Amino acid sequence: MDFYSLFLLALALSMDAFAVSICKGISVRKMNFKKAIVIGIYFGFFQALMPFIGFFLTDLFSKQIESFDHWVAFALLIGIGIKMLLEAFDKEKSCDINSGSVRFLVMIPLAVATSIDALAAGITLHIEKVNIYLAVLLIGVVTFILCMLGSKVGNFLGTKCQKTAEIIGGIILILIGIKILLEHLELFSL
Repeated sequence: MDFYSLFLLALALSMDAFAVSICKGISVRKMNFKKAIVIGIYFGFFQALMPFIGFFLTDLFSKQIESFDHWVAFALLIGIGIKMLLEAFDKEKSCDINSGSVRFLVMIPLAVATSIDALAAGITLHIEKVNIYLAVLLIGVVTFILCMLGSKVGNFLGTKCQKTAEIIGGIILILIGIKILLEHLELFSL
């Protein structure tokens, strides 16, 4: 996976956290720079931690899945992408994100929930033999920056950006999954 694809993956994985950050920005009454940093740190840390865990868990099972690993990467990314698209169109979803608090007990479940997809992406990173340290740094930094911005944007724009962020993230993940499969089948090469 080249740097450009890795950057797109980081953007796509951060979209759930970005959407929740927008919601936090809406629900936190006095959004200031310190609260935006706290939100960015929670989401950025867990978005970086989960692929790291997924990467090393895959190492334990790499010999068993070597012959069909490209199909696993394809299925995981397509599944995550479709899930994000479905969530974007879920009318029941709201921005009432556990009140306006940025305390530990409020933020941890949100950060973990939005980073579960990144755990599965860690499997793909192992299969693609990506430098995991570069990948988690990039994913963490991109998520941190987007979530800081998202929390501030949420104060100004309301819920309109949430759906768009999830749609873009879902489409990017689906396209990366298709690219991986086509490259392994030697039907496409960049």
